Amino acid sequence: MKTILVPTDFSPSANNAAKYALKIAQKVKANIKLCNAIKVPAESVFAAQVAWPLEDIEHLKDGSAAELIYLKEVLLQQIDNESGSFRPAVQRSTGVGSVIDYVRNIVYDDHIDMVVMGMSGANTFSRFVLGSNSRDLINKADFPLLLIPKGHDYRPIKKIGFATDLSGTDINALHSLANFARYFNAEILVSHVLQNPGQDQKQVDAFLSDVTCKVDYPHIYYRALQSDSIKNGLQWLTENGQIDVLVMVHRDHNFFNNSYTQKLAIKSKVPLLVLPSGFNKFLI
Repeated sequence: MKTILVPTDFSPSANNAAKYALKIAQKVKANIKLCNAIKVPAESVFAAQVAWPLEDIEHLKDGSAAELIYLKEVLLQQIDNESGSFRPAVQRSTGVGSVIDYVRNIVYDDHIDMVVMGMSGANTFSRFVLGSNSRDLINKADFPLLLIPKGHDYRPIKKIGFATDLSGTDINALHSLANFARYFNAEILVSHVLQNPGQDQKQVDAFLSDVTCKVDYPHIYYRALQSDSIKNGLQWLTENGQIDVLVMVHRDHNFFNNSYTQKLAIKSKVPLLVLPSGFNKFLI
């Protein structure tokens, strides 16, 4: 059974991301797993000066479990209010240690298909819990990571923007994305920022020819974004392209590097789906 992992720090942003994940899970018929990682001061630079009693760790774990149970009940109540909808199973997990490592371990151990996470947060309880780790997770995620902007409510996914640098490996990612788009019968808008239109056009034509031959999905369209910079072009797409989700393939050595992906994630007004370089699996 497919599973969506939702890391949470119990902030409004994280809770909102959980509700968004539930909508996706209902559409793709996947289960949900909520998780919370407790980071204790013993992992900090002041570790040698801190004595962290075992009872306090257990107290934090109990508090985390209680918050997860409450969030689970909120999600189940949302399902109960929607007649005829698929009812995902909702699991929960609390761990101690690095958020990034904890999330990655669950992804591998439980064969998670997608991670959905809010873009800001950290309430009083979560000072030693999750904090705001979504940007850090971008660096190490070798799995699909869907980041939900603060306060963004779910709306039916009708158009998905796919930002590309015309790399040949993006064809595999686009093929995977098409599987996700089928659940929603959504359009995929392939977008490339043209900084040198004359020089880029041959590469555009070759890329689109590969898309036609290798990606079996009828609702794929192309739009060139002419801009003085890739950053401004993609920012324009998120604000004016009428897209419901923006998809980027994350690579270390081109304009989709970790620094820029993080900056776009912070500013984006639509959910940002980050796919790892070379991703070629079915997306949900």
